[in-house]
Amino acid sequence: MKHRTRAAIAISVASVMACGLLAGCDLVTTDAKKDYEQVIAEVNITESEEFNAGGEFAAYKDVIGTESIYKRDMVASFVASGSSVMSQYGWTYHDTFEAIKDSLINRQVYVQYAKVYFLSQGNSDCTVQGYQAAVNAATGGELDKAIAGLGYFLTEEEEQEALYGLRSSFNSSLDAVEEGIIDADEDDADSASVRTTPTGVDTESEHYYDADYRIYTGTETVFGSYEKVEGSTAYTRRQAYSTFLTNLRSSGLLDGGEDTTKIEELSYFKRERKNSYESAIINKLSDAFEEEAAKGVTDQWMKDKYDTILKNQKDGFEADTLSIDDALDGMSDSSFVLTAPQAGYGFVINILLPFSAQQTQDLGDIEMDKGDTQGNKFAWRASILKNVLATDQRGTWFTGEEDYSFDGTDAEGLYNAASNGAARSNYLFFENSLSADKSGEGKQYEPLKNYYGKYSYNGTVTKDDDGKYTVKPNKIKIDGFISEMEGYLKSAGLTTKVTHDIDGNYYKQTDYYDKDGKVDYSKFVYYEGNVEFGGGFNAKNMFVAGSPENKAFSVINELSFAYNTDTAGLNTYLGYAVTPKKTDFVSEFEYAAQEVCKKGAGHYIVVPSDYGWHIIYCTFSFTDDLTPFGAAGSFDAADKDTEGSFANLFYEAQKTAATNSYSSNKQTDIINRFAEVGSTVYEDRYADLSGLDSAS
Repeated sequence: MKHRTRAAIAISVASVMACGLLAGCDLVTTDAKKDYEQVIAEVNITESEEFNAGGEFAAYKDVIGTESIYKRDMVASFVASGSSVMSQYGWTYHDTFEAIKDSLINRQVYVQYAKVYFLSQGNSDCTVQGYQAAVNAATGGELDKAIAGLGYFLTEEEEQEALYGLRSSFNSSLDAVEEGIIDADEDDADSASVRTTPTGVDTESEHYYDADYRIYTGTETVFGSYEKVEGSTAYTRRQAYSTFLTNLRSSGLLDGGEDTTKIEELSYFKRERKNSYESAIINKLSDAFEEEAAKGVTDQWMKDKYDTILKNQKDGFEADTLSIDDALDGMSDSSFVLTAPQAGYGFVINILLPFSAQQTQDLGDIEMDKGDTQGNKFAWRASILKNVLATDQRGTWFTGEEDYSFDGTDAEGLYNAASNGAARSNYLFFENSLSADKSGEGKQYEPLKNYYGKYSYNGTVTKDDDGKYTVKPNKIKIDGFISEMEGYLKSAGLTTKVTHDIDGNYYKQTDYYDKDGKVDYSKFVYYEGNVEFGGGFNAKNMFVAGSPENKAFSVINELSFAYNTDTAGLNTYLGYAVTPKKTDFVSEFEYAAQEVCKKGAGHYIVVPSDYGWHIIYCTFSFTDDLTPFGAAGSFDAADKDTEGSFANLFYEAQKTAATNSYSSNKQTDIINRFAEVGSTVYEDRYADLSGLDSAS
């Protein structure tokens, strides 16, 4: 499955595809087609006095025509998002349809402004004569001419990107219908929950397109990179397409007499194509505004921004007007914690190897340790801990709805050493995302970050003639896991150091208290070590792919996805936030997490709790250096182009915030100048919709 990303824009319109897939929409009238064809508003910014006052755009009046907004557009937007907006904000139908009307008008105002903006830039590629020639050369009806006019303002790559996105959305819609048909015919559908996958798996690059990609309806050859759904046949695809067409007809979105064998010739597809080109032009204008704003984002401006945030955090944390706990919880690639009020704040990954259900029951049933007046069962628990068996949790990445696996036999750096001598597979996961960084310009997939990707499935895998997998994980004890972890770190070119080795008498230990009778949690440490970073851990390189800091983080993160049963810890930014204060964590975990954060990133401790074994790895912490990214005046602007570096992330975040604000203000100004004076609204034509409050 492919996932596409695109920055959202304030002016939006829901695709009518949303309503097309929903048969029996409550808002559809008896004569849906006639009702949908009503024009509820018209937009022409050239009718405003400002446009005609001899200003910057007066010379381009002939390029702008009157754009009609139809009732079907309003209904489609409501079906796509209106009901959820009503629920979220408590809006009435009247409020909602007025907001939809405004958004549809604003969109057309912005598109019309974009046309004259690009013509006014003095770019010889965009001229009034060229635009008119493109429109006149278009064969077909008004929709075809409108598409040609919009396409004139897009480069070939931008047009192909818009088409690819549109065709992908059609295939995704047909896939969903077809999967329902296939599932209805299968009695043995696997209902097991699927293991969480890392964020970003199979995400297509923003500007990728496949020019050969086409919509598959079951009557033609599959073109380009489209991949059929599992179990698809020409028959099930034709069924899905027939259902799709039936829903379009029932919603009044398909004209009579159209040749449905040519999907891209349907008026419905053409309306969607027009929408996608409008979105591309809107994005292009926003990008142009952001480029204007970026000129003001100088290195000095960035240094001043860094110093201001650092000072505010220092003052706020010291005066307790800012919460360091909240700041850590919100830390991300666009929200930075540059300092801390004291050492010991940080983040840890917790890999939990759990007690089995029977072991948990046994622990609950047994009596407290002999002579332990506090009700603890530490000695009994120790006897159970030696029998905890961990397994690789990634089996459903083979057998779930999507098969993420691939044979990694020839993969460079494959790690498949078996710690317990058992047979082991060579299967790896996420080939699309892991090979993305090597694919160069025009790459289809974004690289998968912070996931090393060379740890093979720890178990045996067989595949039958029908392509179905049988997966059996190997079982390993805590010593086996430690061996796997340190062996994998070594295979990534990292060096580890043992600071507290395994004690052969650990499972026979009986004294867990200090001289004052308080629990001494240091006695629960089973094993301890650290990754040795030459020259010390450099926090600025935490997210630089290939750096020792990122390699270590990526290895531990991958092992967490493989073994961790504490699923709340998966796909966090840096793991669990840890403070040097009393926490809500279980005491053994709290002690160990605070201990590794004191010692710094790369340190790890193995301790038990009543849940099983915890392998706790510090990903980042504030140690004696409370400003690991640099003191005031030390922001390294020269490093801002190194992808993943702190300077790069900070620069991109601050630039994005500044340019987005500028673009948003420009957008607001355009709407204020032209929306009301450049549009005509026919309220009576959608009064039945805005009046649904009284009707209900």
